[in-house]
Amino acid sequence: MDKLKRVLSGNDETTNDENRGIMGDIDEFTTLSWSTRLRGFCVCFVIGIIFSLLGSLMLLLHFGMTRFAIFYTLGNVVSMASTCFLVGPMKQMKNMFSEKRFIASIIVIISFICTLMAAIWFKKGLLALVCIVIQSIAMTWYSLSYIPYARSAVKNALNTCIA
Repeated sequence: MDKLKRVLSGNDETTNDENRGIMGDIDEFTTLSWSTRLRGFCVCFVIGIIFSLLGSLMLLLHFGMTRFAIFYTLGNVVSMASTCFLVGPMKQMKNMFSEKRFIASIIVIISFICTLMAAIWFKKGLLALVCIVIQSIAMTWYSLSYIPYARSAVKNALNTCIA
């Protein structure tokens, strides 16, 4: 539409905005206001927490480890995806796979997959529980990467406790 306006007004100079490709077009069409982004983040994050709590409730009410693992993992996935509302999906992917978060992101994704496979495919509750523990540690380590010096503080604290 902007190009049509420029052509009709006689100002048909191409800009860098026109040369950004399909991803730029997608980004332009999916821009949300800050308040909408914040609401989307909150709703998505709360849904993720509810899924995780439902999973924990299912474990407490003896509905089985499989249901617990599925709901808990889906809750974590939805909570993690909620940050896409704040920074956008492309920037979130770039952040996740940046040099300092790459290994943590891969471990988180693999732990999600392994947890769901252990619960759904193999139907091994104890294996799913081990995967959930790994998932929780990996998500914590991933989250700490967003707080300046948090990882080094945790490393130093663990070294102090072990030594």
